[in-house]
Amino acid sequence: MDKLVLLGDEAIAQGAIDGGISGVYAYPGTPSTEITEYIQRSKIAAQRKIHSEWSANEKTAMEAALGMSYAGKRALVCMKHVGLNVAADAFINSAITGINGGLVVLVADDPSMHSSQNEQDSRFYGKFSMVPVLEPANQQECYDLTYKAFGLSEKYKLPVLVRVTTRLAHSRAGVIRRQLLPQKETMIPEDHTQFILLPAFARKRYRGLLDQQPDMEADAASLGFNMIQQGKDRSRGIIACGIAYNYYMEVATRYQLDHPVLKVSHYPVPTAMLQELADSTEELLVMEEGYPMVEELLTGVLKTKYRVRGRLTGDLPRDGELNPGVVARSLGIQVQEGRDIPQVVANRPPALCKGCSHIDMYNALNEALQPYGPGRVFSDIGCYTLGALPPYNAINSCVDMGASVTMAKGASDAGLRPAVAVIGDSTFTHSGMTGLLDAVIEQTPVTVIISDNSTTGMTGGQKSHATNRLLNICKGLGVEEKHIIEINPLKKHHDENTQIIADELAYEGVSVIIASRECIQTASRRKKEAKK
Repeated sequence: MDKLVLLGDEAIAQGAIDGGISGVYAYPGTPSTEITEYIQRSKIAAQRKIHSEWSANEKTAMEAALGMSYAGKRALVCMKHVGLNVAADAFINSAITGINGGLVVLVADDPSMHSSQNEQDSRFYGKFSMVPVLEPANQQECYDLTYKAFGLSEKYKLPVLVRVTTRLAHSRAGVIRRQLLPQKETMIPEDHTQFILLPAFARKRYRGLLDQQPDMEADAASLGFNMIQQGKDRSRGIIACGIAYNYYMEVATRYQLDHPVLKVSHYPVPTAMLQELADSTEELLVMEEGYPMVEELLTGVLKTKYRVRGRLTGDLPRDGELNPGVVARSLGIQVQEGRDIPQVVANRPPALCKGCSHIDMYNALNEALQPYGPGRVFSDIGCYTLGALPPYNAINSCVDMGASVTMAKGASDAGLRPAVAVIGDSTFTHSGMTGLLDAVIEQTPVTVIISDNSTTGMTGGQKSHATNRLLNICKGLGVEEKHIIEINPLKKHHDENTQIIADELAYEGVSVIIASRECIQTASRRKKEAKK
């Protein structure tokens, strides 16, 4: 078979294509975005007519993938870790409904928060939902585990969660492909009540989910994704989860360590394997990206007390991602990472692109707000969040997708005037519309500025569901048409735009200002493509 050099994300995508998927559903979110983009570019995917359009948000993606599974076909749904919070209702309930065609939920976690609001560990969602979780250690396993996950899903009639982290998602290695599997035929479930979660049906299905747990643990011991490597130095046993296994092996090779190792890539972790490692070593050191999930588990499953070390004991840092240096220090090896390099250029914090439409919007907004003072602008997730930094210092919140509108509404309910929400076009259709509807129903005095650059700019310029639809959406939600105002955020319109914003700030009701100008990056790419 072919050997390709792929990012971890791309290996997942290729594994899903070769594993026979008929659709991928996702909303762009770093570090998971490249999975869907790879499938969108794939000639094989195009020939097979694999669905690969972006969804409005992670919840709609999860539900659409579940619908494809209902129809008997294999589906992949992708998101970053905070996206799983959005999809959680559907994801957790899908463990009760079960699946028909194989369903794989790929979640990319972001320890160290390279581009995220938190470091949450998605393995806990799998544990909470009681579904199988796979965690690759390298790019080949990204491919192999995704490829095999669909069969595992169909074996248990459950979704399977595959968890990766940023370093694995965004690094490259050689990957050997397997046989390209045929797509499944359309076939509705034999049990026509399977997906009806009325209490009478749900209670029965939940009992069945509980009954499957011993078999899932047995498979985690026998399928080969988890394995114990024997070692001569039994003063310490290593439990290495996912990419942490790679870090440990790099250190072990460099410093000639020979400890027994339990490599974990399949959850639930078999109790028998944990006990075997514990019985043959003097202490255990748990290496896992994210939260100390396995470390906490050990205190409940080991039959006798053992010394367990890891993130909870301070042997590994409680926050941030692992790396070979961190792993080496946890083993008592003193290492120096990097060299002192003289600073030859000044540090450059992230900044809005030159010519960005958000800049002119913020300049007008700041001037319009001068009579009121600071602390009145609630923002959202996107490029425009950089308005928090100098020279703009324009926004006062960034919590989660869509929270700008609802937080502005709540602040207005508390008496803050004016209360302003700044939200991007893609984020608005992701989860801002419902907050605006709340404001319309109560006629809450809020000013919502939709900074519309006609793309999902933060993640590289994917299509936005809002493009050419914002005016009609806001009308449909009930905003008075005379208080839906479109402006062109350009420097030459600064005075006019400032006056429009000032007028709407003074309005005691719901107003929406749509600041529309194409993203400078996508415009540049579009012009280059047109010249070819």
